[in-house]
Amino acid sequence: MANLSTKFFGLELRSPIIAASCSMTGDLEQIKKLARAGAGAIVLKSLYEEEIDAQLQEELLQRKALEPDPEYLDYFDYIIKDENLKNYTGLIRQAKQEVDVPIVASVSCISQSDWVVFSKKLEEAGADALELNLFLLPAKLEKSGEANEQFYFSTVKKVLEAVSIPVTIKISHYFSNLAAMIKALSETGIAGISLFNRFYSPDIDIQNEKMISADVLSHSTDYLLPLRWTGIMSSQTACPLAATGGIHSAETAIKFLLAGAAAVQVASVLYNGGTEIVAEINQKIATWMDAKNYDQIADFKGNLAIRDKHVALYERSQFMKYFTQKNF
Repeated sequence: MANLSTKFFGLELRSPIIAASCSMTGDLEQIKKLARAGAGAIVLKSLYEEEIDAQLQEELLQRKALEPDPEYLDYFDYIIKDENLKNYTGLIRQAKQEVDVPIVASVSCISQSDWVVFSKKLEEAGADALELNLFLLPAKLEKSGEANEQFYFSTVKKVLEAVSIPVTIKISHYFSNLAAMIKALSETGIAGISLFNRFYSPDIDIQNEKMISADVLSHSTDYLLPLRWTGIMSSQTACPLAATGGIHSAETAIKFLLAGAAAVQVASVLYNGGTEIVAEINQKIATWMDAKNYDQIADFKGNLAIRDKHVALYERSQFMKYFTQKNF
């Protein structure tokens, strides 16, 4: 059988199929199932400072009438964060005892100081690597693009100085010069970049005229955006790339490997097909490799990344000719 091993998170992985951060990877029993199914690594459900703060605000509203003392409320803030950190580090320790695949901690913060505090705690708990889930919506008119970009570089720098385990980042496509940003971030000393993170998106209910949440799970065509940028950037970065978003089949995973990705992160397909879908995808990739006489992923990884003959195909943005044909 073909060798599916690859390298990402600065680690040797037995498979390019990574269980992405999601509610499923926040449960020990599901983590064990994912490991048995053959996941190359498991990224734990992100420790979101924003969620912790939301919990804190809800609790504070209930307690202010009883405990108006500001010093007590500051202490309560500390207790809430400490409790969340204890639960998360406890999950890391349990997972490390139960499974034999890399356990990657994921963190997403608002304040600069907590990126470092959280990262140190997760390393101490035994995480094999760290994923920084970085996202800053560039929606403030008074803030320049350069200021937004600096948030990414300063956060990465502070975390790299604070921990010794490999650090990767997951970013969005919201940059004015995405190619230059990916390349510059890849040169900071990180062990990898995942394209692209998926966050809450609002939608509108036109019947009730109110804001609602858009679909949480990805769709099978969502892979096209990260595929283009993986193909464009994989041969130009100083660290490996992984891809995430819309990867619902072995065929799509293979496309990313051909485009130069070292691995892919999957989440929605786990909810749709169960943890056993990982074994199915691994088997189908191996079968495809055998049919193509590829012994290992390195034999074909990046074969369709951007090269002189592929530049026009990856960078083309106009498609009007398809709408001038009678049958398309």
